[in-house]
Amino acid sequence: MTIRRATLEDLQAITEIYNDAIINTVATFDTQPKTLEEQGRWFESHDSGHPILVAEEGGNVIGWVCVSEWSDRCAYLDTAELSIYVRRENREKGVGNKLIESILQESKYVGLHTIVARIESSNKVIIHLCEKYGFFHVGVMKEVGYKFGRLLDVVIMQIIL
Repeated sequence: MTIRRATLEDLQAITEIYNDAIINTVATFDTQPKTLEEQGRWFESHDSGHPILVAEEGGNVIGWVCVSEWSDRCAYLDTAELSIYVRRENREKGVGNKLIESILQESKYVGLHTIVARIESSNKVIIHLCEKYGFFHVGVMKEVGYKFGRLLDVVIMQIIL
């Protein structure tokens, strides 16, 4: 498995992985699949200080991770939000570990100070993975999402780099 910066050529695979999460999980609170055009705008919003990385195996993208701008207010310049998605058949095989390890290294390199993660409270795998890499619990936002017929809580986690 290779971890590298994402390119536009990866956008189709990134979109497929994300759309699967939209349709089948509460890992994202998006409820409608994204088009390539929408994802292209999202991709372009990530500058050199907010990288997108992909995990590639056998020439196929099997997961991706990014840090996105937390807020457009100037005082938040060094704060970013983590997103991570792994292709269903590649979950629980260490892909998430390598992606988070890599994005944390890359985030330090580009000068970010802190990363925040919003995680649906039943997603124990990602909560544990974030804890493993030094994220700490900030709090829980109760019933802030509604998907698949139920109200969802969000755990807020943070790491200071």
